[in-house]
Amino acid sequence: MSQAPTVTLSHGTAMPRIGLGTSPMNDTDAERAVRTALELGYRLIDTAENYRNEVGVGRALKDVARDEVFVTSKFNKRWHSVDGARQAFEASAEKLGVEYLDLLLIHWPNPAQDRYVEAWQGLIALRDAGLVRAIGTSNFKPAHLQRLIDETGVTPEVNQVQLSPVWTKAAEREFHRQHGIVTEAWSPLGKGTELLGHPAVQEIAKAHGRSPGQVVLRWETQQDVVPIPKSADRQRLADNLAVFEFELTGAELDALSALDGSAKPPADSDHAGH
Repeated sequence: MSQAPTVTLSHGTAMPRIGLGTSPMNDTDAERAVRTALELGYRLIDTAENYRNEVGVGRALKDVARDEVFVTSKFNKRWHSVDGARQAFEASAEKLGVEYLDLLLIHWPNPAQDRYVEAWQGLIALRDAGLVRAIGTSNFKPAHLQRLIDETGVTPEVNQVQLSPVWTKAAEREFHRQHGIVTEAWSPLGKGTELLGHPAVQEIAKAHGRSPGQVVLRWETQQDVVPIPKSADRQRLADNLAVFEFELTGAELDALSALDGSAKPPADSDHAGH
């Protein structure tokens, strides 16, 4: 059983550099996938209120000691207030069967509602209270992040964005780097695109004797991005965790980065969200 290396977040919490995403699994499928992932050595599990599978994830978490696994959840726009963030935490913690969360994220900024700063103030209070070890955002653009920083003086520790070689998010990653924010990638394998079948990916995979998925995930980890690929297949789960066993060359990294913009545009968080 291998375990991923970790990255230390700005507030001091160590987070594994690869994890398991659980959308859109139901409780039964999530329980099975998380249990398998934990057996293989995964120690970062990502869920959300909106996935409706926190109960199933929580059942599987009972297989390991609580302090051995890094549990992430996210909450929806109805909880965008100081008190709402607390209610969202309590609901997720109860479903997951845990007393604290390692990371809690605002799932989408929902700028039309214009209450994400209040939600962020709620997260700060939760971290101060020791109920959440780390706090962050999901699908926030640099302008959204800057507003949080300007209005509260507190910078998110993580921003989870839709990212892969077809959506490299270079400007966002640079903003994150400058502010000490760790970039986490949802849809890291380019779901809904032709990424894994692209000749450049296939060629690099063949050169390393690895799968296309491993090559894409290795591109991300070598960019200091934390990917959270979803899989329920034991072999693919094992393959995904093994991406630290090889290294891509600078030329290979560049070839994959050159795929940016080759797929349909990613979700626009100024308009999308829940």
